Amino acid sequence: MKKILLCGVILVLLIQLIQINKENPPVNKEMDYNNVTQATPEIKKILKKSCYDCHSNEVKYPWYSNIAPISWFIKEHVNQGKEYLNFSEYGKYNTYQKEHINSALYRVIENKYMPLKSYLWIHKEAVLSEKENKILIHWFESNLSKKN
Repeated sequence: MKKILLCGVILVLLIQLIQINKENPPVNKEMDYNNVTQATPEIKKILKKSCYDCHSNEVKYPWYSNIAPISWFIKEHVNQGKEYLNFSEYGKYNTYQKEHINSALYRVIENKYMPLKSYLWIHKEAVLSEKENKILIHWFESNLSKKN
């Protein structure tokens, strides 16, 4: 039993050597969603607190992102989030993609699918109040008809 426990401890220590890349790509403010859509300061604040940690090039990795295998899960989660939507690169999307994104954002916020419940367990500051939820729904709805 002691050998198994020792092997387990050694394995946990060894996997700590496999670190994730936490470098964010440079942010071009001209391509950022908030700039392209001319978001109000209120919209910017809400999006930054509730969306940008998984859907932008401005990810703030928490202290526990230094612990493997938790770090691997976080990195994969961020990569998936940015693959679906990267607010920092919104200006690079074509008109069709932007329309699709705003439609999806409207549905996701209206149905309270985002921010993810698993994310909110630890990031209480990212919880959207009812007021913030309504503000975002109205914002995304108004952007459906715009050609950003």
